[in-house]
Amino acid sequence: MKSPFVNELKPNQLIETSFLVQSKEIRQKKSGEFYLSLFLADRTGELDAKMFENVSNDVLNEFDRDDFVKVKGLIQIFHNRPQLTIHKVRRMDESEVQFCDYFPSSKRDSGEMWLELRAIVAGMQNPHLKGLLQAMLEDEDIARRYRIAPAAKQIHHAFLGGLLEHVLSVCALAKSAAAHYSNIIDYDLLITGAILHDIGKIYELNYERGFSYSNEGQLIGHISIGVRMVGEKLRTLPDFPPLVRSLVEHMILSHHGKMEFGSPKVPQFPEALLLHYLDDLDSKMEAMRAQIENDRQLEGCFTSYSPALERAALKKERYLNPAPAPPVPAPVAARTSVPPTAPPPPAVVPPRAPAAAGNSLMAEKLLQAGLVRPKAN
Repeated sequence: MKSPFVNELKPNQLIETSFLVQSKEIRQKKSGEFYLSLFLADRTGELDAKMFENVSNDVLNEFDRDDFVKVKGLIQIFHNRPQLTIHKVRRMDESEVQFCDYFPSSKRDSGEMWLELRAIVAGMQNPHLKGLLQAMLEDEDIARRYRIAPAAKQIHHAFLGGLLEHVLSVCALAKSAAAHYSNIIDYDLLITGAILHDIGKIYELNYERGFSYSNEGQLIGHISIGVRMVGEKLRTLPDFPPLVRSLVEHMILSHHGKMEFGSPKVPQFPEALLLHYLDDLDSKMEAMRAQIENDRQLEGCFTSYSPALERAALKKERYLNPAPAPPVPAPVAARTSVPPTAPPPPAVVPPRAPAAAGNSLMAEKLLQAGLVRPKAN
């Protein structure tokens, strides 16, 4: 197992450990020399890294994005966040690493989550919707991918098993909401939408190494891919009601809620609208949890700004339980010294007698100069 992990790093710590390269940029100093700007990651988080010195052509071409690297360097603080200054770096062979050390994954067991999902489907009453979901989940390629796929590249549930964890969470919310709105919600239809709304992500994303969009994901997107997948399975279910098919497809197409958010249609019946809000609620709550848990700000009660949430998040535990203030240093004792001798008082000059009335200006000046004596009265 690698050590230390990103969440174990301390300021001014000299480290030698391994990471997955999430991004790599070759930049230029004002002097014209090149340096490397990287984002490195392991299963606990990501780390900004720079290599300013000894960046030869061999180093520039040593590794690329999605490679594993061994680095030696110093952890420093830059803009209130840890940053690694790299002294040495080399590419690692896959035989040197354990993949589980580098990719974030759900804290829940994927096998247990899969059994929970299958149990939800088994409990459904509508035979057509139940048959469609069973056909989807019994497809070996779909099942394999569904168990490990992330729910997103970055925004929410961006970890292995994230899609399955997200879907189970939406299903749990759907069960409570359907009971609350039982007069207008068809539970089986809502659960079908919950299980299928993001199923296209198993092909939209690459997740064998880092998380990125596949070519198909870039060109078509998970909404269109999901509708296509459902259509392919429905060809094997000729008795599936065409009108219900349109409802299922509409929930997939409209689950983003608005056209500007990527949905070609807005939700137009209760189950579709409720699915949109439950999906949005779960994704935003997970995004905020991850924002708080993974934030690398060392000071203050707020995280850095999240573009996905359009806000910074309060670190509630740090806010309610602030770190104790550092002790105030004891005052330095004043140095004792002999006070300087007071200067002697200035000599007292006796006042001169005022000039007699009627003396001329010249006589007064002579009197002040002591050249003449004042007249006696």
